[in-house]
Amino acid sequence: MSAMTKLVAAAVLAAAAVLVAAPQASAAPVPQPQSVTAETRAAAAQAATAPDTLATLSRFFAREGKVAPDAARPRIEGEAIPVSYLSPDFVAGKAGASVARLEFLASKAVSADGQQAALWTARTETGWQVVNIATGDDEFRYALMGSAKLPGGTVFREPQIDAWYVAGGSRVLPLDEDAERAVGAGGTSLAAYRARVTRAYGDKLPGSAYAEGGKAGGYAAGAAASGTPAAAGAVAGGLALGALGALGVVAVRRSRRGRAVA
Repeated sequence: MSAMTKLVAAAVLAAAAVLVAAPQASAAPVPQPQSVTAETRAAAAQAATAPDTLATLSRFFAREGKVAPDAARPRIEGEAIPVSYLSPDFVAGKAGASVARLEFLASKAVSADGQQAALWTARTETGWQVVNIATGDDEFRYALMGSAKLPGGTVFREPQIDAWYVAGGSRVLPLDEDAERAVGAGGTSLAAYRARVTRAYGDKLPGSAYAEGGKAGGYAAGAAASGTPAAAGAVAGGLALGALGALGVVAVRRSRRGRAVA
């Protein structure tokens, strides 16, 4: 590995530890389907199990020398699951808007030495593609936790503070420590949650002066409540493309704060 490649890879990991890149940084964003069908799951599975994807996963799992690329032997376990994030329409108070919207499907990848990663698959202008690889099993773990805590509810992430919730009926319940700090251990009403996120992000939505002025990229870029520049995510995405050089995949190494993941 050249010195430049090492530098780029290090920069990717450092930037990604601050802010997860937008899931479609490597392809033109298009609206995602808001219902998951057998066809969408099949498309995600096909992208996740493609030979080029598995080859990229081998390099991903080998990036810190934990396993040799030819010994990683990555495999995909189970079905792809939908992953939703806090909806800008909900924040804006649009009538009938759901609290969350589908962002991508996640497939669990496991290496021969037990490492885990999530393959983020989204619909792009050229079809369904893997647009991101992230360490760990958060998407799957929180999906299980949400199903157990509120059967039939919608599990979603508030990326600005890295909090995971499950919503159902008129309640929003926390699934991690970041969410507990935001809404309390017992959760809150949907109306109270909307009021909180509107106060926090209502002036940072796409089209706002905040967004158009380039300050943290606006809501859509996942600007952190703490003021972390969303540009870090874009930089991480651009550097990752050069570092991995395959599939247009943005590889993200997630840092951990207790049980929460950035």
